[in-house]
Amino acid sequence: MAISKPSRKPLPLEVRGSASQPLGMSPAQFLRDYWQKRPLLIRHAFADFVPPLEPNDLAGLACEPAALARLIVHDEKRDRWHVHPGPLSEDDFAKTPSTHWTLLVQDVDKWDADVAGLLQHFSFLPSWRVDDVMISYAEAGGGVGPHVDQYDVFLLQGLGQRHWGISDDPAAPKAFRHDVELKQLAQFEPTHEWLLEPGDMLYLPPGVPHDGVAFGGPCMTYSIGMRAPSQAELTGDLADHIAEHLPEELRYADPDLKPARTTGEIDRATIERLRAALPFAAALNDDMLRDWFGRFITRYRNAQVPAALDKPLDEASFVKQLKAGAPLLRHPWSRLAWSRGKSGCTLYVSGHAYPATPTLAQQLCEQRSLDMPRKLGDDELALWLALVNDGHLLLQKSRRR
Repeated sequence: MAISKPSRKPLPLEVRGSASQPLGMSPAQFLRDYWQKRPLLIRHAFADFVPPLEPNDLAGLACEPAALARLIVHDEKRDRWHVHPGPLSEDDFAKTPSTHWTLLVQDVDKWDADVAGLLQHFSFLPSWRVDDVMISYAEAGGGVGPHVDQYDVFLLQGLGQRHWGISDDPAAPKAFRHDVELKQLAQFEPTHEWLLEPGDMLYLPPGVPHDGVAFGGPCMTYSIGMRAPSQAELTGDLADHIAEHLPEELRYADPDLKPARTTGEIDRATIERLRAALPFAAALNDDMLRDWFGRFITRYRNAQVPAALDKPLDEASFVKQLKAGAPLLRHPWSRLAWSRGKSGCTLYVSGHAYPATPTLAQQLCEQRSLDMPRKLGDDELALWLALVNDGHLLLQKSRRR
């Protein structure tokens, strides 16, 4: 007699978070069962959540020339969508209707330290995997319409209520509307719907159709989005990187050439020679692959790049300011990553590589406000000074009087 194995209990789509487990489970379990696999609604992920930014402050940021902002208004009766790109003005907000509009501001974590502080709750992910914190403010009925993101996103409700509908149907149609500027889905039938309260958080892996609409009144949602470069972007950047490092004398060659059978044909033999001439990643050693990826991922999707000092500091001036108690802050636009290879440890900052120690590289990646070690070797001092002169570390005024 055959004994049937008990079927595995389906994974829950909704869990309850706590102060000790904001994900409603351990990070390891979340990554194993949900990350890039299935959606998850976490009730009370951030209990008693206090939004780090007020709506008026978000509107003010949207008026900054360098901010990435959009004002989206939906004419519900005619189903027309109007997108006003930033920078916005007070007049733009004065013209908004009483309902059915939303303000989106990207990279808010680069402008506001309290918003950036939210990212510490996602430290179980590699820091280079995190893209930005986008904040949306909406009046009742406001949203951007049903759409699909090609990256992981955590949607944290900060103010008011938002109704979310998602579809986990793998056969759901994903064709876009052609009559709107936004990449909205032409058809959307939710399989699950929820009303999120402040502190609730919805996790969505890539490719899940979803639609969020402000419910009842003003609403703010914090979207913690991940970096997910496409294979086309990865391949293109890797090809450029290889091209920079290949010697000039390596060229297409055909010592086995036979008389042409048809003029101008790119025959099979030509294709095979090209395949041998373009080995791409398969021929890269580990150090080169790491070097390319470190540079690529720290400059990928950077809206701005820190500017180098107009007048670089010399070592003596730098040391003098440090001894006076001047603190160092990491520039909010600087992206950091590091790796270990046969040739040593390398720190990558906004596409540039710096030799470093693992301890120092990890400290720079982890901390935004930096305390200098009591003792610095010559190499470490040179790294700190280079990062300051290149604009990646900001030397503040002394805290001593």
